[in-house]
Amino acid sequence: MSELEPISALGTAEPRVATRGALMLRENADVGLASLALRRGAAAPQPFGLALPGPGAFVAGEGAQAFWTGPGQWMILREGGADQDVAAELAAEAPGCSVTEQTDGWVAVEIASSQGAAPVERLLEKLVNIPPASLSPDRATRTVLHHMSVFVIRRSEDRLAVLGMRSAAGTLWHVLDAAAKRLETNE
Repeated sequence: MSELEPISALGTAEPRVATRGALMLRENADVGLASLALRRGAAAPQPFGLALPGPGAFVAGEGAQAFWTGPGQWMILREGGADQDVAAELAAEAPGCSVTEQTDGWVAVEIASSQGAAPVERLLEKLVNIPPASLSPDRATRTVLHHMSVFVIRRSEDRLAVLGMRSAAGTLWHVLDAAAKRLETNE
């Protein structure tokens, strides 16, 4: 059998990184994802010690993060979990819940600013149809970006993550990079 080597969602051996003025874009190929859904009548668990957030919210804990995706539904993120069975780990933490592995279905792009919140907010204004003020730190939402459905997570004032379909990873990267380039030329 031939030697198989893993590649990132963008098709390279190493995750893609670009610096555009005050913004740095980085493909996060290390994050593991699993969805969690409550079954009828079940109480919300606290997987990995997380108090699962309500609508529009994002929480981060020791080794895990979560954001609300719908009534009784969440996406759980595990940094460094891309090569692990995140769904099995989550199922052990949330017995009686429905858990589905999501890692290979998504691409995550992390965006960080070296100059505080302003560059991140200018980028958000260019990309999504939501006021940046409504996407304050520790908030997450599903929205449309360039005709693609994405999750946008505001990790802090100067950081956000965009999760999109892995099948559209190249398009998502192009849109984010092009918008950051346009902002760079206007700085």
